[in-house]
Amino acid sequence: MIEVKNLSKHYGDKKAVNDISFTVEDGIILGFLGPNGAGKSTTMNMLTGYLSATGGQALINGIDILKDPIKAKEQIGYLPEIPPLYLDMTVKEYLDFIYDLKKCKSPREEHIKQICKLVKITDVYNRIIKNLSKGYKQRVGLAQALIGNPPILILDEPTVGLDPQQIIDIRNLIKKLGERHTVILSSHILSEIQAVCDKIVIINKGQVVADDTAENISKSISEDHRLIVRIDGTKEENIKLIEGISGVTSVSADFEREPGAFEYVIETDGETDIRKALFERVAEKNRHILELKSAELTLEDIFLKVTAGEDISAKGGKK
Repeated sequence: MIEVKNLSKHYGDKKAVNDISFTVEDGIILGFLGPNGAGKSTTMNMLTGYLSATGGQALINGIDILKDPIKAKEQIGYLPEIPPLYLDMTVKEYLDFIYDLKKCKSPREEHIKQICKLVKITDVYNRIIKNLSKGYKQRVGLAQALIGNPPILILDEPTVGLDPQQIIDIRNLIKKLGERHTVILSSHILSEIQAVCDKIVIINKGQVVADDTAENISKSISEDHRLIVRIDGTKEENIKLIEGISGVTSVSADFEREPGAFEYVIETDGETDIRKALFERVAEKNRHILELKSAELTLEDIFLKVTAGEDISAKGGKK
């Protein structure tokens, strides 16, 4: 578990990080977001012990990294945005070096072999790092973070500069690592965060502006409680059918989206889940739901709103 309590970092009059607090529970993948200059990298550097703090605490499994950095760092595997690689070493030499540096106690050969298999670098084990592709270098950087099997992983932009297939591979690997580790993932690729993270913290101008799941944040900053559904059959009859469902406050439809089918925007009271009733009503009339989607905000919408100054603290999106 990571506990950040009233953490601050000031450079003279500049408050890079200003009294922030959040918690990352065990086994959670946390997406850590913020625009450039928001204080995100400064926060991550304090969490990993690379920077001191002006005030507050950062507890790594109960250990204050500011007071006992060596013991706290034993709990952390860190992958910076630029992996700390020695390019003239082979992958084997580099991982052996990291193993010794971390004073790892696991059986050397078996431990390193398992990590190489996990991050899929076994086939380049004896190659010089500078000759590897960007994707492989990123994997080697991730391998060094896993040496010693730390319970907490902090990954800063792990997919930057990778091609689409490499991004998918690293994303899948992070999801797998989340089964056994607590992970903080920083990325500017919002679809990546949405795909792998259980919870999101957004920081802006040195302060936490959102701390929750993407779904809960979306609900807290949006007054819309809408479903968009495409149903075949007569427009007027379908509107009457939908209006009769408990929890529906209004229904509207536009033009014919495909032959014999219209799209309906259904506004609800925000408390009733109408999906089952909607399916049953449509099935009773021998009609078909061809598409159903929520009108909730995307993570990109959320990010733009909260970093533009949307106040969500009063609506429950900020803890």
